[in-house]
Amino acid sequence: MSSSDIVIEPLREADIPALIALARDTWFKHYPDIITTAQIEYMLAQRYSDAVIRAQLADPDIWWDRLLLDGELAAFAQYERSDPPGTLKVDKLYARHELRGRGLGSTLLRHIEDEARAMGFSRLKLQVNKNNVSAIGAYRKNGFVVAESAVFDIGHGFVMDDYVMVKELPALPVGNA
Repeated sequence: MSSSDIVIEPLREADIPALIALARDTWFKHYPDIITTAQIEYMLAQRYSDAVIRAQLADPDIWWDRLLLDGELAAFAQYERSDPPGTLKVDKLYARHELRGRGLGSTLLRHIEDEARAMGFSRLKLQVNKNNVSAIGAYRKNGFVVAESAVFDIGHGFVMDDYVMVKELPALPVGNA
């Protein structure tokens, strides 16, 4: 796949229905061996409603990007200002299930790193389910390390049993930015 096939740009409101459909399809193909169907439905409702995404698109501290492959929505990411200061949290990063393993997630991560540096962030962090072996491997391959293990109560009797992974973003030498 050549990089000319790929375009990364900010998500538009018109993209929301396609993004919701991609998220739903991806979650139901990937997560049933990791979390229950009830938790998948609950988390999709929490994170991927039209109203939630529209509100986040209007928030100056939250960014959504879409990755187009040959003009079609193939992946997306959402990232936001976080604590401690200087930290950007990668909250969502998904590619169409049938395109996994083609480097789209890594391409989005490099894009997010560039955006983070341009905005003055020095660290990325993310959370990943402890049983999501493929994602953990992909994040490690992209320079993330496990910083802590944590359980987050997300309501309705559900928890996220995650690793918090981080990647330091040293400033690029002058002339390489």
